[in-house]
Amino acid sequence: MVNVCATNAISRVMFGRRVVGHGSNGGGDEKAEEFKGMVVELMVLAGVFNLGDFIPPLEGLDLQGVASKMKKLHKRFDAFLSAILDEHKINGSSEMQGNVDLLSTLISFKDGNDSGGKLTDTEIKALLLNLFAAGTDTTSSTVEWAIAELIRHPKILAQAQKELDSVVGKDRLVTESDLTQLSFLQAVIKETFRLHPSTPLSLPRISDKSCEVNGYFIPKGSTLLVNVWAIARDPDAWSDPLEFKPERFLMGGEKPNVDVRGNDFEVIPFGAGRRICAGMSLGLRMVQLLTATLIHAFDFELANGQLPETLNMEEAYGLTLQRDEPLSVHPKPRLAPHLYNEA
Repeated sequence: MVNVCATNAISRVMFGRRVVGHGSNGGGDEKAEEFKGMVVELMVLAGVFNLGDFIPPLEGLDLQGVASKMKKLHKRFDAFLSAILDEHKINGSSEMQGNVDLLSTLISFKDGNDSGGKLTDTEIKALLLNLFAAGTDTTSSTVEWAIAELIRHPKILAQAQKELDSVVGKDRLVTESDLTQLSFLQAVIKETFRLHPSTPLSLPRISDKSCEVNGYFIPKGSTLLVNVWAIARDPDAWSDPLEFKPERFLMGGEKPNVDVRGNDFEVIPFGAGRRICAGMSLGLRMVQLLTATLIHAFDFELANGQLPETLNMEEAYGLTLQRDEPLSVHPKPRLAPHLYNEA
């Protein structure tokens, strides 16, 4: 459900409408599950140990079938995005009349503009794929980790809900303008990014020249991976690095002024420098607003009588940090009943 929400939030920015629905409106869940499966498969294949990457003569043999799987996945993504692009050319956006969405702007570049730039359908689809892959699964998985940590730490959850009730109340939902007043919630999100960065090894880089880093010689052309996950759990930089302690980011805590926007290298879930995540501001707001809305609107009970202290927090393998077991909870409303009516 969180993934459906993240996907639709991104799609409304890009297309001016939702691209997946919920089960109540006619099978939208299957489309959402299919799309999520494609994104997860992409992240797994992109992060897999591939012999050809390390032994160049073997690359063309594709011994593990990675290239073959990528080509099949590419065709599925191409069909998905081609359908969206063709429909948008005919119908435009359907939910944001009067507003120009990203795809409409990109389509206008196909015929050139004042600056002389032109885009092909292939380039447009490639950009859309980047935005979808980078902005959907990463957002939903981070929110999932945040909810899981809060369920495991009921006192922290109660403190976050108390702050929300104080700032927002129980007669309306959280809005984006509330976020700046929710200091404890922001600390919870920072601590989630620290312990569970969406891309634990950042993205691969290639050194364009030979250099030396901390006494290590890095040859030109080397593939470099920054272990964001390990940096944020370094006991030399953090006290009790494996503990979920949002208060470390509050005034009086050990790192009250540390942020996640790439300026403090102890915690860089979005990367840093010129290659920092282009969608950082949107991604951060989405994670904050989604998490705040969920814990403000609901109390959570684990499925099948599971106890919070026994909740599985194992991580799955892949380019993005997924839970080994998806979080399954029973939400219980805690706000005024009329707030849960569908718009």
